[in-house]
Amino acid sequence: MPDLEVDGLTLHAERAGSGPPVVLLHGFTGSTTTWRRLADVLSPEFEVIAIDIVGHGRSASPGAVDRYRMRRCVDDLVAALHAVGHDRAAWLGYSMGARTALQLAAHRPEAVDALILEGVTPGLAGADERAARVASDEALADRIERDGLEAFVDFWQSIALWDTQDGLAPETVAAIRAQRMANTQTGLANSLRGMGTGAQEPLQSRLAAIEVPSLLLTGALDEKFSAIAEQMATAMPNAERCVVPGAGHAVHLEDPGAFETAVLDFLRRLDRRPPASR
Repeated sequence: MPDLEVDGLTLHAERAGSGPPVVLLHGFTGSTTTWRRLADVLSPEFEVIAIDIVGHGRSASPGAVDRYRMRRCVDDLVAALHAVGHDRAAWLGYSMGARTALQLAAHRPEAVDALILEGVTPGLAGADERAARVASDEALADRIERDGLEAFVDFWQSIALWDTQDGLAPETVAAIRAQRMANTQTGLANSLRGMGTGAQEPLQSRLAAIEVPSLLLTGALDEKFSAIAEQMATAMPNAERCVVPGAGHAVHLEDPGAFETAVLDFLRRLDRRPPASR
């Protein structure tokens, strides 16, 4: 499909299938290519709309950090949904994309039918903790700009969060690296500055008001995010948990079959009264 022009910003989107709309949001350093296998699974029953978040993939990477602020990103994504003909959708996100989908549910609830959140956090509750994370992300953004994309990708692939991916097939590892290398220094650096975990509004106090059906999905080996998801599931009135044994942070990569089964089962169980379309 043609790229979407949203308030002067170009967002790349890929669309497949027909049925109730499901929007897919990738993680930091990712792109729509993250979801190609999942799109093949969902598209026989659902309209799948995968979007490159600002600063990623084939979407624009503006030089102004303000365009990456989480609230601006949320508004742009809702405008993109409108541009493809829908007022509401189910939103599926991974990591950064999951944080974004949760923010969207908090600030633009009229656009949300359901949430599927993989490796999500509502943000950092303490001001000191947020300030420390902002400083850390600023240092990382500076590193990207100073050392270049390849050096950053080398570093990013070495962090402990991905230790559970040691058993991935070589072709999968190569595809992940190619996806990361297709980004830009400006886009990744400004993404950290504008919509990092420390920069976003913490949502702990707003979780009880997010009443749409929600699936909080984590890998059992991802102990940090599993604990966060358990706390969120207690606070959110219509949330359910899915824990995938033997998987870490990126369940969709480490056990794609279990991930796809969980997502498809959840979507099929929703009350899918036809949403209003534009």
